[in-house]
Amino acid sequence: MEKSNVEILFTWIDHTTETIQQHADEPYLDSLAIALEWLFYEETSEMDDDIARQKIQKALKDIKLDQYTTEDIQKAVQFAILKGMKDSTQPQHLMTPDTVALLVGYLAEKLNKKKEKLRVFDPACGTGNLLTTVIKQLKQQTEVFGSEVDSTLIKLALLNANLQKQNVEFFHQDSLRPFLLDPVDLVVADLPVGYYPDDVRASDYELQAAEGHSYAHHLFIEQSMHYTKEAGYVIFVIPDFLFDSDQADKLQAFLQKNAHIIGVLSLPESAFKSEKNGKSILVLQKKGDHTSGPKQPLLVKLPSFKNAKAMDDILDQINGWFANYLS
Repeated sequence: MEKSNVEILFTWIDHTTETIQQHADEPYLDSLAIALEWLFYEETSEMDDDIARQKIQKALKDIKLDQYTTEDIQKAVQFAILKGMKDSTQPQHLMTPDTVALLVGYLAEKLNKKKEKLRVFDPACGTGNLLTTVIKQLKQQTEVFGSEVDSTLIKLALLNANLQKQNVEFFHQDSLRPFLLDPVDLVVADLPVGYYPDDVRASDYELQAAEGHSYAHHLFIEQSMHYTKEAGYVIFVIPDFLFDSDQADKLQAFLQKNAHIIGVLSLPESAFKSEKNGKSILVLQKKGDHTSGPKQPLLVKLPSFKNAKAMDDILDQINGWFANYLS
């Protein structure tokens, strides 16, 4: 059987990454960043091992990036990142599933239809999969920003965006520290879940814990609201236990004061490894002088993404809800 473009490109990326890994003694994800950089610039930077360098230089001559669509490139890079993440023990080295990223993009497009220009920000961008998937679905001119503290992930995010010819400005920093960034129209994020170790920094937040470490996912919500314009939208992928935790009352009070809840879409259990990892999509609008929440928020339990008929029915209902809300 003839291989697809995605398979050919993935095989090339994977093989080159493994060659670098063997000779540079780096983890797979770090070697992948080097391979993608060489692929983007079409040249190898210095490598101690002459034989390995010659092998990769020859391989670079065999691949022509302009023969691949941005979708081919995104998929091939995704497969390589997923392979690297299987070997990684770090919990933050997880990627937002494609189906979930497409759904976030669909909601973002619906909510911002009437805007001619959009500023978009992902404060927890990881390898950039959610961000690049969302901006591809937006019809208008966009200014795009992403932030990530992990140096390997942000390198992969930058190369991912470059290879897909997406113009994104990245911040390599702790996203719970201040940004040199004007407020944006739209924030999207797959919330990192856990405790934030910097209690001094957390003390600047309304959602800091009364004692002990604060929840990073709560602080990310507050930080995102801070960098959103009045009447702007925020779309989070959240853990299902977000409103059941010991600090949930404080979070609900904060949201009531600062935002309108536009909707909650409960994602199918089949999209995640176990029920414990269940997630939903939370859609908020930052309050402004002329904003008001919907009479009835959009509350949806999504069927399995593999059930095309049920998904079509649900999307019809969501489209109907949006027609009503946006009018």
